[in-house]
Amino acid sequence: MEMKEQILTSAQRLVQQRGFNGFSYADVAVEVGIRKASLHHHFATKADLGLALIERYSLALSNELARISSLSVPADEKLRAYIAIYHYTLAADRVCMGGMLASDALTLEGAMLPSLKHFFAINTDWLTELLAEGNVQQTFTLSSTAANHARLLVSALQGALMLARATSDRDAFEQTCELLISNLMRKG
Repeated sequence: MEMKEQILTSAQRLVQQRGFNGFSYADVAVEVGIRKASLHHHFATKADLGLALIERYSLALSNELARISSLSVPADEKLRAYIAIYHYTLAADRVCMGGMLASDALTLEGAMLPSLKHFFAINTDWLTELLAEGNVQQTFTLSSTAANHARLLVSALQGALMLARATSDRDAFEQTCELLISNLMRKG
């Protein structure tokens, strides 16, 4: 693996476990086996590293959402596949990097915020389309706009993930996910 990728992988794990303000260049340098000065060669500032992390994470999410979209399954199965992303993150003892960065938003460099906003737009835009598709398929019943439900889903899943990690209650996370899905499903 190229050094830049090693740095990004290490920093992403640290952000997802500690938050953006919870790690330093020294932490990453030790983990990847280089001097801190060498780290600055790849990413001049921590904000530069943060931007690269968000872009990388957003690209990975976009690729996964494209994969899910290509599945020949009903909308509810696509929603379950989306929620599985959160399950995977929790199983890895991490929090969504977007959610972790959002919790640090007031202390992040301003240059990072548009990319973070874009990350959440990727989520909500994709979910809006999925929910509208499920409504047309008569799989989902929406009590508001698809966009409102999409924001609710992202907010609830991000919060449930953080709460599960803080309380070590993964069962509560599972119950929240099932409740979110069952509340969308068309009855009868």
